[in-house]
Amino acid sequence: MSTKPHSRERSPDASALKALVTTKMVPPRSAGRIVARDALLARLMEARRRRCLVLQGPAGCGKTTTLVAWRQALLPLGFDVAWLTLTPEDNELTRLLDYLLASLGQVAPAVTQEAADFAGRGIDSEAVERTLIALVRSIAAHPRDLVLVLDDLHHLDDSRIHEALQWLIDYAPSNLHLVLASRGAVPLSLERLRTEGQVLELDVRDLRFSPAESARFLQSQLGSIDHRDAVLLHELSDGWAAGLQLLAINWKKRRQELAGGEAKAPGDFVRTHVQDPQAFSAYFEKEVLSRLSPLELDLLICASACSRFCAPLCAALLGRPAGDPTMAPLLARLEAENLFIVPVESTERETWYRLHPLLRETLRERLGQRSEADRVRVHRIAWQWFRDHGLIDEAVRQAVAAGECAAAAALVEKSANGLAVRGELRKLIGLVRQLPPAQVEARVGLRLWMLRMELFARQFDAFSAHVERLRPDIPPDDAISHFALTMQEASLALQRDDTDAAMALLPRLLALPEGADAMASGGRDNILSWLFMHRGDFERARRVQQDNPIRLVDGVPLRGTPSGTLQGRCLVGLSYALEGRMTQAERIYREVLREANEGGSACVDPAYLATALLGEVLYEHDETEAVLQLLEDRVDALERVSIPDSVLRVHRTLAAAHWAAGRRLEGLAYLERLEDYSASLGLDRLLVHSLTMQVHCRLQMGDPAAAETALARIDEIDARHADAGRSALGEIAVVAERARIRWSLARGDLDDAARRIEALIARIETLGRQRLVAQLKLMRAVIERRRGRPDAVRESTLAALRSGHRLGLVRSLLDADPSVLDLVAEIAKDASLDPVLAFYAERLGRAARPPEGVAAAAVPADAAPGAAKRPVEPLSERERDVLALLAQAMPNKKIALALGLSIDTVKWHLKNIYGKLGVAGRDEAVAWMRGAG
Repeated sequence: MSTKPHSRERSPDASALKALVTTKMVPPRSAGRIVARDALLARLMEARRRRCLVLQGPAGCGKTTTLVAWRQALLPLGFDVAWLTLTPEDNELTRLLDYLLASLGQVAPAVTQEAADFAGRGIDSEAVERTLIALVRSIAAHPRDLVLVLDDLHHLDDSRIHEALQWLIDYAPSNLHLVLASRGAVPLSLERLRTEGQVLELDVRDLRFSPAESARFLQSQLGSIDHRDAVLLHELSDGWAAGLQLLAINWKKRRQELAGGEAKAPGDFVRTHVQDPQAFSAYFEKEVLSRLSPLELDLLICASACSRFCAPLCAALLGRPAGDPTMAPLLARLEAENLFIVPVESTERETWYRLHPLLRETLRERLGQRSEADRVRVHRIAWQWFRDHGLIDEAVRQAVAAGECAAAAALVEKSANGLAVRGELRKLIGLVRQLPPAQVEARVGLRLWMLRMELFARQFDAFSAHVERLRPDIPPDDAISHFALTMQEASLALQRDDTDAAMALLPRLLALPEGADAMASGGRDNILSWLFMHRGDFERARRVQQDNPIRLVDGVPLRGTPSGTLQGRCLVGLSYALEGRMTQAERIYREVLREANEGGSACVDPAYLATALLGEVLYEHDETEAVLQLLEDRVDALERVSIPDSVLRVHRTLAAAHWAAGRRLEGLAYLERLEDYSASLGLDRLLVHSLTMQVHCRLQMGDPAAAETALARIDEIDARHADAGRSALGEIAVVAERARIRWSLARGDLDDAARRIEALIARIETLGRQRLVAQLKLMRAVIERRRGRPDAVRESTLAALRSGHRLGLVRSLLDADPSVLDLVAEIAKDASLDPVLAFYAERLGRAARPPEGVAAAAVPADAAPGAAKRPVEPLSERERDVLALLAQAMPNKKIALALGLSIDTVKWHLKNIYGKLGVAGRDEAVAWMRGAG
């Protein structure tokens, strides 16, 4: 059976996109009368594989139109082209990331899955950098070139957004081509790419129409025009596309008026220069808007309040019936007359339009000159229309503009559960941030969602402070809100690995109030299963889930989110794994993973939890390469998304898998990473697990000094939790004692090791952790062998083999001690041994053989002389710095400190280094470095 999770490639969920303005993610529809600009298009086509293309120029100089034509030329060549039109509302990091991922997801769904899974789990620099690294890794694996167009970049002036875009440029793989269109200078560093010849930069001089292009454009607009008149209009506009179009509109109208005997000839055309946005506004006011009918002018002014509009919305804005048959033809005519109304491609039923930015700015000034009551009326009608059509992002924005902030807050609160169930918590964050803080503060429901968001982003200190402020503001008779607050406190206890805090909340958790929704009851049951499991009450933990009724949210079963049934089933599987019943655990994990992958973004949390826990089972079955394939590329996301129990198992499993494969530096790197993760969040149980495995590894490497240092830290942590009892922190004493046993064994103090292991086995048997008992019994056999007690050796070895066979264990026994293989080989020679146990012993012996090639050099023996010195691709200066420190056995954290980089940047460089050297990891990279001298 395949161990790799099912692919989650899918088109974006239409319901999920309801919170986004989908028309921002498609280019304006190309009009048939757009003039071909062959020379400019040829330059763009020639540069199509460069890393960055910049089009800079004032509004109306043809940036967007040029890129639309270029996009059409790229599609037949097999390029995927993602488009995002930016607006001032996008000048917020979370919102921008959402739109960026959604835009890319529409053309290449697979490239955004990992990034989308944990984007928004915090918007600190580290979280954003991890999101973008996950994104570019997926893009690098994409089989085609991918172009990302960011139109109207000048709307983004937030320094954190600039930092994020800089990372995207710096980390971009060769198949990602970033296109930036802006009215002003691009606020990013492109010097490195310029030096490498990887940038094409076009400005207003390149975008300006030539006289010949102006003539062709005018002919396409007017049908025919005298050469001298075409030259005149070109000179008046200086080849500026918007000015030329505006002059053509007025020329056409005057020609029509002349035919009716109402005006002077076009030859008497007003010779006004229209070469910049200011001149455009004045000319448009005088020569175009003044000639529109009152209905047309009112329509455009009202529509300028919205970033996009369609016929039914326009009918509502004008106070007309929703099915007014004249509205769609009116919009089509305005488009046909090139009045700067641009149709937008959309998957929605309605035809959507947006105004050219220059026209919208002019019209919004007109709207601003109207009475406050009239402006409020327009925004109120818009917000109610968007609300009734399920377009929540635009509805909230218009409601706030209409001054109906309370209604906007009520809409967000009403929509919150649905967004969360669909896995769209980041969308909810963006909606809440649109609201005035006073409205959020006035609503207990929204404040509870803010708590969830802080927990989601792991802002634990802010969360705790918020709880203390919120508690007294909840009315005493609001039992549901008080229970929701209790749930959030229990969720914090889970994230902090604090079962004592959860136990203190147990009476309140058991008192589920009448009327509690599915999110509350499902989340409560999952927390109870986690709590009972860590207290050793495995049956009760499973019974909580088995007694669950089917819970529905908006008529749909609640499967995803931390409150869903899939998360609960994962915890059931973990309870089996803690007992050592790995077969039952594996069956559950695989079923959950299949269903979660089918569920898409709504099931991210259980998908990652099941993945992490399945990795532990695969390692137990000695499928080390399958473990690496399953987990290695998901570590970053798991650290952000999953609970401490799964993060512990991921790092511990990856460390053990690399160690078993002979890659000792890689194994230690994962233990050090687990140490850093645990220390940063104050998770002492996880920290002791990391240090105990480090003791074991350092002793095997012949480094007792490092092992003793780690042991001293273990003793210090254990002393802090001496009274932990049956809580999760009680596991610290068990793990610490295992480290002391290994230390006594290494020092030759066999009596101390024997005394400690007897007491530890007795203690763990009472906890029901049968897998660990089997491992410790085999360790006891190793101790007794060194003490010269053959009968005790045989007794302990047989007991361990019987338990191991019954539970289906492999690596738990083999990892007990390096000398285990000798014990197993000796017992297998016993002719009186039960045939079933004899077969099991032979299986363990086969699994213990080192994998082929473990001791092989990083460079094949038959490679050409000097091959170790030639990387596939030259290393950059920074990569050489990282490699030099790696050769000194420095962990990632120390490399980062030494070079002034983030840990994620170090990991990014290491991945690139491994690829360029053609090596599998740290051990082979160090071997390459030494071979290269």
